[in-house]
Amino acid sequence: MSDWVRPVVRAMSGYVPGEQPRAGERVIKLNTNENPYPPSPKVMEAIRDVGADVLRKYPNPTADAFRDAAGSVLGFGRDWIIAGNGSDDILAIATRTFLSSKDVLAYPDPTYSLYPVLAEINESGRAAVAWEDGFDLPVEGLLAARPRAVFLANPNAPTGTFVAPARVAELARRLDGVVLVDEAYVDFADENCLELVREYPNVVVSRTLSKAYSLAGLRFGYAVARPRVIEQMMKVKDSYNCDAVATAAATAAILDQDWARDNWAKVRSERRRLTEELGRLGFRVLPSQANFVLARVPGGAAGELKDRLKAEGILVRYFDKPGLSDKLRITVGSPQENEALIRTLRNLLT
Repeated sequence: MSDWVRPVVRAMSGYVPGEQPRAGERVIKLNTNENPYPPSPKVMEAIRDVGADVLRKYPNPTADAFRDAAGSVLGFGRDWIIAGNGSDDILAIATRTFLSSKDVLAYPDPTYSLYPVLAEINESGRAAVAWEDGFDLPVEGLLAARPRAVFLANPNAPTGTFVAPARVAELARRLDGVVLVDEAYVDFADENCLELVREYPNVVVSRTLSKAYSLAGLRFGYAVARPRVIEQMMKVKDSYNCDAVATAAATAAILDQDWARDNWAKVRSERRRLTEELGRLGFRVLPSQANFVLARVPGGAAGELKDRLKAEGILVRYFDKPGLSDKLRITVGSPQENEALIRTLRNLLT
């Protein structure tokens, strides 16, 4: 059977997701950046209202109800928006749209580990370019790689750091290719790059409803770009990539901005508190604009501490990679979850 598999697939490792607890296992889950607060009640109402007649038919192939709703919230027409089965689907669509096997995908490093996997699947080249000091955007290094596309997580995962829109604009002006700004965590940040799509024809901004709208279990994302770009991306998406239930729920979620913004404010408040409490325990925490923090462990034994926390029923994320192996990425949980984490860390470290 291995002879039937493409050599590039046989050789690759694939994307490794964060650990998921077993069904029924009681843990405090702070390792995959879910929102600790529930989705809008209007989301649950929209799901309940999906009837059998809707389910027996194929959904709208381009999720137009959501595109119209998102456009009304963001200030764009429907033709500026494409919907996907999570923003990972959007990233895959972008890879298929912009990159051939002769092209290079560049990205700052470290960042979201799906990017190189998508390039591998596409048999495209990869260029991981180290961040500049202070996690500033390595514009010159990215340009030197001569990429057809740059993927930029902003805020970045796993660091939580943010690149100012002016720096992204500089890259877009100078790059003969596409700049995809992956704004999966942007609703927890002070700024965003959305207006750059009006200024630059080569900028695509992708977003997800997993984090900010508490819909990680549903899978819905979208991208905003010039209509001509969206038209090309539509050609390579799966035929019915957004199901009727997800589209109804996502539409209700993005329209209930009051509920969403209240949750974002609570996450930001807890992020500040968590950062302060970790600092008191001797952690060095990077300034974060996301719903997680990256913290250097006192003494640097991050892998060991991750295992000890797991034994206490708390999951956090550890990356055994250069520059990250002395750190833990910790999702901002509810006040009760964060307090339990700090209490457990205090016991383990003293």
